[in-house]
Amino acid sequence: MKWEPAAAMVGVLALGFWLVYSQGRLGTLETRPGALTEPVRIADSRGVLEAVKENDQWSFRLLYRDGVASAPFGEDDCRRVFGENIFQRATESRTNWLFRLLNITSWPGLMWVALGFGGQIAFSGRMLLQWFVSEREKQSIVPSAFWWMSLIGGAMLFAYFVWRQDVVGVLGQSSGLVIYGRNIRLIHKRKRRETRTPPPSRDGPAFP
Repeated sequence: MKWEPAAAMVGVLALGFWLVYSQGRLGTLETRPGALTEPVRIADSRGVLEAVKENDQWSFRLLYRDGVASAPFGEDDCRRVFGENIFQRATESRTNWLFRLLNITSWPGLMWVALGFGGQIAFSGRMLLQWFVSEREKQSIVPSAFWWMSLIGGAMLFAYFVWRQDVVGVLGQSSGLVIYGRNIRLIHKRKRRETRTPPPSRDGPAFP
């Protein structure tokens, strides 16, 4: 067995852990009771704007992904720094049932969930395809499309789990991506060898 696939697995796994770690986790810093949150970006830093209503006035904090929290500030400061649009989004109740169902806070989050669903559909579809081909041929067969669907679905799920900051999901997809790609490479090499080697003649050897 070659060492390159094993090294690639380690590399993909390390990349996934680094991507998850670099985003950090909001859970490292607790929000105040009854707080609403809105994702924001300041320069190259990501975080959330925390909003809490106290005595009919909104109090805000900026929570960074690395666990650092700003001092509380008021409505005027929030409007001046982030604008009226962010202020309204941060202080409105989350009444969208779809957002609550999918555990997201914005429409871009819905696109990431759709990516995750697409990857899962590709994963489920590959098994149905393999089952259909095997039943048709009356023997167990793994078609090349199985590996392509595995690779595409695995890449989509890998990206989704990174966005969700799910280390378990990243771990589950890291090794698979290399295995799927390796099988596609082996199939390609076998087909290339077959095209270079002409099949033996059915007429037998020719005698002068």
